[in-house]
Amino acid sequence: MPVFHPRVNDTGQPVPLRSPSTPTPLSCWADANAIARVVPDGPLPTHLSGLALAPWPDDTPGDVTRLWQSAVTPLALGRDTPALPSLPGKVPAAGAVVLEPDGRVWVIHPSNGFGGYRATFPKGRQEPGLSLEQTAIKETLEEAGLAIELIRWLVDVPRSASLTRYFLARRIGGSPAAMGWESQAVSLVPIKRLGEVLHHANDQPLQEALHHDA
Repeated sequence: MPVFHPRVNDTGQPVPLRSPSTPTPLSCWADANAIARVVPDGPLPTHLSGLALAPWPDDTPGDVTRLWQSAVTPLALGRDTPALPSLPGKVPAAGAVVLEPDGRVWVIHPSNGFGGYRATFPKGRQEPGLSLEQTAIKETLEEAGLAIELIRWLVDVPRSASLTRYFLARRIGGSPAAMGWESQAVSLVPIKRLGEVLHHANDQPLQEALHHDA
């Protein structure tokens, strides 16, 4: 029997998962040295690092304005954030590296390995009317199920069709089990073990930036 993502895509169509991901035992979530993985609507502990794991209120991943206003002080970010360069043929995009207090970071596993990624960080192209900061918050909520607060600029990464600005962030709510259809799993990974799950060259600058910070 085919396995389908519990959430339909943007056109209302079901999303078959050709090679569904496998969740890890619940014990992995409490081990700062372990990789923990959850699948859509899969089981999770009730809390992580003292913060509840529960879907963002009202199940409204598109409610960017409310999350933006409650999560970010733009002026604080802007002091040390350079302007995003303009590169020919590259559209602006943004994403987030969400850091837990135990030193692990969240990564998504795109459904059916979209774009050649077995795992990567949540990101997306900037939409009209949204700042790069809002874009990073929106994409993280939609792709990873996590409500976040941005801490600071991390690195800008040229990709195949975009120049993606990444922010370092912290989780303020949400649940990875509530991931949208674009992700078939979400993992929490120790920074020193990122090389075990990230295999795309586009993510190498992010690993280097995180190791430099560590």
